[in-house]
Amino acid sequence: MKILLAEDTRDLNRVITVALQHEKYEVDPVYDGEEAAEHAFQNGYDLIVLDIMMPKKSGIEVLREIRSANNVTPVLLLTAKAEVDDRVSGLDAGADDYLTKPFAMKEFLARVRAMTRRKAEYGAGELKFGDLTLDADKFELTSENSVRLSVKEYELLQTLILHPDRDLDTAYLLEKVWNNAPDATPDTVWLYISYLRGKLASIASSVKILGERGGSYRLTLKAD
Repeated sequence: MKILLAEDTRDLNRVITVALQHEKYEVDPVYDGEEAAEHAFQNGYDLIVLDIMMPKKSGIEVLREIRSANNVTPVLLLTAKAEVDDRVSGLDAGADDYLTKPFAMKEFLARVRAMTRRKAEYGAGELKFGDLTLDADKFELTSENSVRLSVKEYELLQTLILHPDRDLDTAYLLEKVWNNAPDATPDTVWLYISYLRGKLASIASSVKILGERGGSYRLTLKAD
């Protein structure tokens, strides 16, 4: 597994690099946004780790460039900010997950393991519900049109599709999709539900997600 690590604090970059190499990952460490973008476009990676606050280009700018080029490599954002707006900006730009500083290395490595193994676990194949097709290879959702999903969006929708006749409460989704991560809250689930609703609308699907913030959610077909 090959990882691009973009972190401008050299001591932290070095510590993370050593930890990843100890776990048998191949790491390309870079120290600013321009380097990160150049490496992302020149090489193939299984995961890209981006600090948001970097010289020359921010992690958000790099992420937008990556996604605009249809690069679907999973991206983990590192941020020193805990505000919801900062997280939302990253998710809007196409991040798959985020981790706020300071973080425990054990938690960071757990996120990395989860994100690098997911595609292998999903394998080839598709899930269908109503007029929806969920593609595990491309992380793509298709109805009249197609749209890319982040890793978390994919996992959340996959969970809903696999339990079409059940109301899945927020606590269950936090455990199933987020593995009860310390910085995942009921508002996190609601945020991703909102993203999925927007993407369902963007591809003109007849499927909708029922439920309100903090409660249970269920996938269903719109009434004629």
